[in-house]
Amino acid sequence: MKKIFLLFVLTGFVLTSAAAQNAAEITFNFTRQTGSASNQYAVWIEDSGGKYIKTLYATRWTAAGGYSRRPASIPIWIKKSNRAEMTQAQVDAVSGVTPQTAAQIYTWDGTDSSGKAVPAGNYVLFLEGTLRWENQVLYRAPFALGKGASAVQVSAEYAGDSTAEHGMIRDVKVRTLR
Repeated sequence: MKKIFLLFVLTGFVLTSAAAQNAAEITFNFTRQTGSASNQYAVWIEDSGGKYIKTLYATRWTAAGGYSRRPASIPIWIKKSNRAEMTQAQVDAVSGVTPQTAAQIYTWDGTDSSGKAVPAGNYVLFLEGTLRWENQVLYRAPFALGKGASAVQVSAEYAGDSTAEHGMIRDVKVRTLR
């Protein structure tokens, strides 16, 4: 019995170490906006072919069903994550209350939504924000997982006619950790 238990512990250590070798981190400054129809965002990973891998975070109001009342709230994440098919437990695992104004940090551990380690390769980290009503921002950061630590170039695309809320999400940085 002791040998079986020891084997289980060692196997768990190896799996954890393999996943820890592949990681990426996104940091940004978040400034809460006043008024309604704002402050919604989601952070997720896709492979280089556009296949959804995992959500790191989504604001609870939208993830818990607000998207059905306000379809303009983080619509790309809603579609890519197949939110409509998620169970309540899956929604709870990735969502949280809208944070207060502060620096935000989200780390991807190199696993998919079921917890399985993904292979080294090319991935894209996304940060989508609903700034106010129809005004959106989508940050995109392609990176190579498993090639060592490095800073990653981040691009931003804005949609909508207002620039007043562009400060809601700023100073976005992405880096691979190992």
